[in-house]
Amino acid sequence: MCDDGRVQEVLSGSTVGVTAERKAEEIGDMLARRGARVLFGAAMHTVPLPEDGELAAATREVLSAPVDFVVAITGVGFRGWVEAAGDELVQHLAGARVVARGAKAKGAVRGAGLREEWTSPSEESAEVRDHLLERGVAGKRVVLQVHGDPMLEFRRALTDAGAEVVPVAVYRWTDPVDLAPLDQLIDAVIAGEVDALPFTSAPAATNFLARADRTDRGEALRTALREVLIACVGPVTAAPIAKAGLPHVLPDRARTAALVKLVEQELSAR
Repeated sequence: MCDDGRVQEVLSGSTVGVTAERKAEEIGDMLARRGARVLFGAAMHTVPLPEDGELAAATREVLSAPVDFVVAITGVGFRGWVEAAGDELVQHLAGARVVARGAKAKGAVRGAGLREEWTSPSEESAEVRDHLLERGVAGKRVVLQVHGDPMLEFRRALTDAGAEVVPVAVYRWTDPVDLAPLDQLIDAVIAGEVDALPFTSAPAATNFLARADRTDRGEALRTALREVLIACVGPVTAAPIAKAGLPHVLPDRARTAALVKLVEQELSAR
């Protein structure tokens, strides 16, 4: 809550760019209540795979044989899969060991009438991977609900350990429908008009940089970003930023509210 006037004014004079799509309004409202000027520029668009048949094909593969482990990575993804596939899928997965990456994924699992065996305390994919490897996956069939990022390293680790991995992508990422706001945000960063950029997903971070590269602004953007507070909601989201060699900060918990609070604290300190 931001009822205290001092909290409302804490980001007065600061400009924050928001690249999220699904959580843009939520993040923008939280920042605006703290006095920030908010520039919106969605860096990607979510396309549900039921629209082009890929999810149905993946579901048929899952149903073709018994499943030993099910990995729910995101709440919205797992929920969307169950809604699209129906009761047959739930019944087929009922005998499997279900692992959830975090609280939202666990909620989606329980909402489907299933029960998780374990949930990652850190809500990080790497911890889920390590848990599965510790349990032993040799000869096991593992269904992995992925989240836009195909999670190739995760899958390779399980495959190398002897598992059969069946990836299920419920949605994929594309460029935003309207590129103009994203281009305007990139230009604003290059012009030195943006103080902070919070990122809530790896695809958004990836495409923010990639869009600049495709429009011959990549070098200028990366130079400007070294003077901008880049805040990533968690290590997965931070991976493309770290790969680009850009300084960034992460909140203690992978939550939107914690991310906004971190931006508030860091900008206030500056």
